[in-house]
Amino acid sequence: LEVLIKGLHRLEYRGYDSAGVGIDGGNSKEWETNSKNIHLIKQTGKVKALDEEIHRQQDVDLDVEFDVHLGIAHTRWATHGVPSPVNSHPQRSDKNNEFIVIHNGIITNYKDLKKFLESKGYEFESETDTETIAKLVKYMYDNRESDAITFATLVEQYYITVQLKALTSQVGISLHPSRRGGPLLIGVRSDHKFSTDHIPILYRSSGKDKKSCNTLPRMDEDTCLFPVDEKAVEYYFASDASAVIEHTNRVIFLEDDDIAAVRDGHLSIHRIKRTAGDHPARAIQTLQMELQQIMKGNFSSFMQKEIFEQPESVVNTMRGRVNFENNTVILGGLKDHIKEIQRCRRLIMIACGTSYHAGVATRQVLEELTELPVMVELASDFLDRNTPVFRDDVCFFISQSGETADSLLALRYCKERGALTVGITNTVGSSVSRETDCGVHINAGPEIGVASTKAYTSQFVALIMFALLMCDDRISVQPRRREIIQGLKVLPDLIKEVLSLDEEIQKLAAELYQQKSVLIMGRGYHYATCLEGALKIKEITYMHSEGILAGELKHGPLALVDKLMPVIMIIMRDHTYTKCQNALQQVVARQGRPIVICDKEDYETIKNSSRTIKVPHSVDCLQGILSVIPLQLLSFHLAVLRGYDVRLFSTHFHLTS
Repeated sequence: LEVLIKGLHRLEYRGYDSAGVGIDGGNSKEWETNSKNIHLIKQTGKVKALDEEIHRQQDVDLDVEFDVHLGIAHTRWATHGVPSPVNSHPQRSDKNNEFIVIHNGIITNYKDLKKFLESKGYEFESETDTETIAKLVKYMYDNRESDAITFATLVEQYYITVQLKALTSQVGISLHPSRRGGPLLIGVRSDHKFSTDHIPILYRSSGKDKKSCNTLPRMDEDTCLFPVDEKAVEYYFASDASAVIEHTNRVIFLEDDDIAAVRDGHLSIHRIKRTAGDHPARAIQTLQMELQQIMKGNFSSFMQKEIFEQPESVVNTMRGRVNFENNTVILGGLKDHIKEIQRCRRLIMIACGTSYHAGVATRQVLEELTELPVMVELASDFLDRNTPVFRDDVCFFISQSGETADSLLALRYCKERGALTVGITNTVGSSVSRETDCGVHINAGPEIGVASTKAYTSQFVALIMFALLMCDDRISVQPRRREIIQGLKVLPDLIKEVLSLDEEIQKLAAELYQQKSVLIMGRGYHYATCLEGALKIKEITYMHSEGILAGELKHGPLALVDKLMPVIMIIMRDHTYTKCQNALQQVVARQGRPIVICDKEDYETIKNSSRTIKVPHSVDCLQGILSVIPLQLLSFHLAVLRGYDVRLFSTHFHLTS
């Protein structure tokens, strides 16, 4: 229980509204024959409240020790059903707790499943989609063809028979975690040598004998992971490395449709059927992440910490890649494909949320330096339209985690059509990094806060570096290249200068936090900043905000402006300066009192504006990195003043054998 609760604390940064644990209360043989021995303890509110509820339990002996022990735990962000103990995970199959499950994601056809199960007499106690998983497995177990059927077979039949439509990672007891769409990793720990560093993938028997189809393939020293000489071993299943890193840095990343089975301390990984491109084994990898990297330190939240890490994170993105002495850029992950990319017909940037904004922010400079048409697409809309993709397209997939569901679906869509795929991600070993043809790791370090900050600026820098690489042999753009590269050189110091405005922005937040809405306007390079700033405010303050292209002001949005509506305008000395000044005059004419983010040397704007946030000057295509940081800080302080946790949901699971 201590391991589980500590793991949930590590995941609190994602935010949640309830939490729960499921734990067995006896040795393995007793547990296998008595499902009532599984204890479910669930509570709304913080993990601390769950911990207190655990200590109030009369039938749980917290001092007893077991040779074999297992349990699962989860923090839930309500999607189906209000926050309550009954809607919290783990969800159960029946009142005897015969099967319990925790689950990340959404089951899109759960209503059909629920209707079917209710017609068979199964009673539901929660409003969640997750409960259908446990009930469905119970139904299949009750109607099994043979008493010898294993739980692993039930998990597989649950996928095959009903064609569950879900983007999900889940863990169940009996113990067979499975992954589809959502991230899931296995931490392994033992003081003794393991039998292998590469676990071969096992496949279900395809013979006609029914009995052979209902049993696992052979599990021995050639197919399983276990410590030699049958020594003690611990397995940790989690959707985030931060939950396991203090116990072990040796992990196995599961891929979509993998099922991991643990039996008698032996770990095996198997799949239902072979598909083209299957890797024959899953390797044990060593994480470079250290515990202090995921701790808040002296900051009040991970988001605040990561905002202030941006001077270092952009340096890490450029480290070893940009040579400021001879103005060269090297991206090792693209070197084998750069000629092919230069010959392509168009670049398509596909992403969601903040990562999409990074594409919008760099589109203009990409078009300028590559002289290629650049499309920036929201992954969900890209899929909804069945967008035409051709073999001479290059598709970029931008994702901090590398596990964004819509982006992964779009990636597979583009690969099927023969396009070259490029990943821009922060997570080594993620699905995007594994499935793309090539890519760039942004190396921003672990981003714990769900409201992405340093990943945005590092994605921004990574895409700028790509643009510089694409035109390194074009004589006509060399002065422009040198200007941008020297701008990158001083960027970390300029970010530090912007961060020194934190106290000033905190005072501004004190003026705005009771407002119901805020408009953020800009154009050119700064339209993306408006979108990103508005998203940050919506995401963590629950305050309405809208990013508006200033060129569209007179086509509708101007009607919203009056003396009460907070308006933030971004005006920088670039090719849009005069047009932005015109927009400023329109806002003032409607009695608006705009807060202007501007160049600290733009004395005209400072003189004509009642309130300004003055940032240092940079190259036009890099200025968006400096203009977005005040909005990151503003969203953070607004959230604190409005009384919200700067956080959002995950899974933690632990097995000790």
